[in-house]
Amino acid sequence: MRNTNQQAKDSTDPKKVIVIGAGGHGRVLTDIITLVGDNVIGILDDKEPDHLSEIPYLGTCKDILKYQKDAWFIVGIGDNHTRKELMEAYQVNWYTAIHPSAVIAHDVSIGAGSAVMANAVINTASTIGNGVIINTAATVDHDCTISDYVHISPGVHLGGTVIIGTETWIVIGAVVSNNIDICGECIVGAGSLVIRSISVPGIYYGNPIKET
Repeated sequence: MRNTNQQAKDSTDPKKVIVIGAGGHGRVLTDIITLVGDNVIGILDDKEPDHLSEIPYLGTCKDILKYQKDAWFIVGIGDNHTRKELMEAYQVNWYTAIHPSAVIAHDVSIGAGSAVMANAVINTASTIGNGVIINTAATVDHDCTISDYVHISPGVHLGGTVIIGTETWIVIGAVVSNNIDICGECIVGAGSLVIRSISVPGIYYGNPIKET
């Protein structure tokens, strides 16, 4: 496996990581970061959370610049557009979180600020962009291209040679057949089956899919 960001160049010492977002997605990332031996030093969120257990609340998203010299950052927010806005607004060290149980081929490329959750599988010659979420038990087969800020939800299965455009969300349990292109800014509904390419942004659902 190779990462396209600086993180891969400095893998010996534990990293200090700040998670942006105190919701459920952020808490999952906190767990992954701890499991791989790095340290979550705090949370940034525009609304101070009610409960953070032992992890300190450091301030709002605008406080990123206070910590940029000493920490790595990852956006723990599931919304694709919000994740894109934050990552493109700040030039900092973006952390890539990969759960130890994920199965990733040696020649897969994973971009900065992406997250690969527990029991996910990414097969050979696939490329994962920046700020992507490959969620729990999702599978990405060979030669797929997942563009920046895509969310592949839990239990989604992508066949080989699938291309997913920027900011598209493939919702939980959907299946995409092989050799399919899905353009950017789409939503493919939960449990849907995609057997034809999608070239127009929109919301698609069904078995097989239809546009809303």
